[in-house]
This record gives sequence, structure tokens and C-alpha cells, in this order.
Amino acid sequence: MKKGQMLYEGKGKRLYKTDNDDLLIAEFKDDLTAFNAQKKGSEEGKGALNNKISTQLFRLLEQNGIKTHLIDVLSDTQQLVKKVQIIPLEVVVRNIATGSLSKRLGITEGEILPFTLVELYYKNDDLGDPLVNDEHCLIMNLVKTEKDLQVLRHLGREINSILFKFFETKGLKLVDFKVEFGIDRDGNIVLADEISPDSCRFWDAKTNEKLDKDRFRQGLGNVKVAYEEILRRILS
Repeated sequence: MKKGQMLYEGKGKRLYKTDNDDLLIAEFKDDLTAFNAQKKGSEEGKGALNNKISTQLFRLLEQNGIKTHLIDVLSDTQQLVKKVQIIPLEVVVRNIATGSLSKRLGITEGEILPFTLVELYYKNDDLGDPLVNDEHCLIMNLVKTEKDLQVLRHLGREINSILFKFFETKGLKLVDFKVEFGIDRDGNIVLADEISPDSCRFWDAKTNEKLDKDRFRQGLGNVKVAYEEILRRILS
């Protein structure tokens, strides 16, 4: 598959045209960002690790009935994916309180939530990706109908159910995660972007050691080591 013109560059990936109008190449970067890109860094090999981790998790989800944009792996850092129209919402799924939820509502970090919480954030760097409600989404035409919002929340919970059980067997707590969805040429809402330690919080089940991008956010160090540990456990 021939890589063509770059269409988009985000915090963690670049997207390129191919010689097929329905397919794109997604290239994972080594860049690290936090706090709406106010903190920046780089970790050699991070892109390759995220590619491998996300590939394994997308395939697991596909085996359990979740449609994704993933077609194939092209190299250590590149995937072949379906071209989709990204829905400009981040679907954030929370099992344990931490991060912005604890800061915003004063819920003690580490407190297990009484039910899975699904929140929607408007994908807009200039506005700081604000939390939005259903009415906001409809007013701004971020989705077409209320049913689309119901589908996004349902998919978020389904993905959580699958991944939570999976990571439990790997000695990990799936604290929370962010997923993005797109609409394919047939009008289907499919999982897009990635699922990796960049977009998830993983804590060791016994020690609560953080094994995700919080190591960069909080200056804990050993970012690559943590990502390698997540991949090792996924493959074990």
C-alpha cells in the first residue's frame, strides 16, 4: 500500500492518503503531550508500542462484536485503516475516580465508582476539549440524532465490559479510558483512533502503580518501561 500525502497530524498520530480512497495509513508517533499539549516530550519507541498495544486490543474487541476501523498492520508504527468521518466527541469511560473527575467533583482518587460513568467531551483543542451534555452535542450538530449519543454511550460501556474483564486477568485495573468513533462509508459508527496507555489509565492490581501516560503527566519517569509492561501483560 503506497503512502501518499499527509492529511492530518495529531498529538499521537499522523494520517496519510493511500492509492485507495477508502483506506488511510495511520502512523503512531513517539511524541508525548499532556494538559492540552502544554507539556510536551518524546519517548523513543513509544509509537511502536502503542501500535502493537492498540492492534491487540482492537482485534480483541472485534472478536467480541465491536466494529473498528483497523484493517491491517503495515509496520512497527503503521496501520492500514478504513477512512471514516470522525465524530468530534471523546467518549470517556470511568471505573475508578482519578484525574479531572476527582479535581472537578472532589471524589477521592482511587474510589471505585458505584457504576460505570460515561462522559462526552467536545474535541476542540482551542476550547480545551470541554465536557458537554446531550443538548450541547445536538445544538452544535456534533451528532445527527439523540440515538447517535445513545449508541456512543452503549459502545463505550460494551468496550469497557470487554476490556475490564480482560485486564482483570492480566493483573491490571482499567481505571478509565478515552475512545473515539467515526462513521464509515456505509453509515456505520465504528471504533477509530487507538486504545493504548496514551488514552487509558492502567494501575497494577496489587500495588496501584501507574502504568500509563500519567507517568509523563506527573513526572514519574519510566514511561517506556510502563508501556512495555502493558504490552507484555496483554501478550502473556
